[in-house]
Amino acid sequence: MAPGVVASRRRRRSAVSASGHSGSSDRVWALGRSIVYPLCRMVRWTITGLDRIPADGPVLLASNHISFLDPMAMLWLGDRRRRKVRFMAKAELWNTRFCRFFLVRTGQIPVSRHSAAAGGSLDAAAKALAAGECVCIYPEGTISDDLEPMAAKIGIGRLATASQAPIVPVGVWGTHRLSTKGRKPRPRVGVAVSIVVGEPVDIAATDDIIDAADRIMAAICACVAEARRVYPQQPRGRDDGWWVRAPETAVPQPAARHHRAS
Repeated sequence: MAPGVVASRRRRRSAVSASGHSGSSDRVWALGRSIVYPLCRMVRWTITGLDRIPADGPVLLASNHISFLDPMAMLWLGDRRRRKVRFMAKAELWNTRFCRFFLVRTGQIPVSRHSAAAGGSLDAAAKALAAGECVCIYPEGTISDDLEPMAAKIGIGRLATASQAPIVPVGVWGTHRLSTKGRKPRPRVGVAVSIVVGEPVDIAATDDIIDAADRIMAAICACVAEARRVYPQQPRGRDDGWWVRAPETAVPQPAARHHRAS
């Protein structure tokens, strides 16, 4: 075989390795889409600010968290920009064989919450961003019990200052009507989900990490308020409106200065 052909093949293999997407990974992504996307088609989507997500290159999507189905919304959002989204997700999900199959093969990033190992997930996310990937993080660290934005964990501040990737805030509203903490899931056709993508948040490498976390969370809150404002559905019939919140109540809570968990 000619040396030029060998070198070309080596370059292609090196590019695949650097991007983290092998042919096997692409097949698993395709399989995942075949499972998730029919569910996405059942939802009535409203997306504002989609073009604020770069079509290529590193980007960190930072979103509020109100539902077990929020990752589905972010996958749908990323797909509108032809981006594969890598999530920072709680490590417990890797304990289920079905979930682990997809999480491992699509390069998702486990977060060992409330432990010293949590810092390793930030390193993995920073490497993914350095490789030009799209990463999603939920700065609050868990689903909000009352659907209102919570204070950000300072891990988002660490990652933002260290990576220097574009930080794009996202507000999601409506996924909680399908599945959320403390309520029986109610999957059904036609439920609206609104997503608002905000302007990138400018974070410098020298910024205080807690100030950075607060500024990012404030931008997320503004997106949540707008997502509530443009939400197209209201309670009807016997619906008691448990899921409704006013845009004005989406206000940022400051990160605790003494808190050092990611």
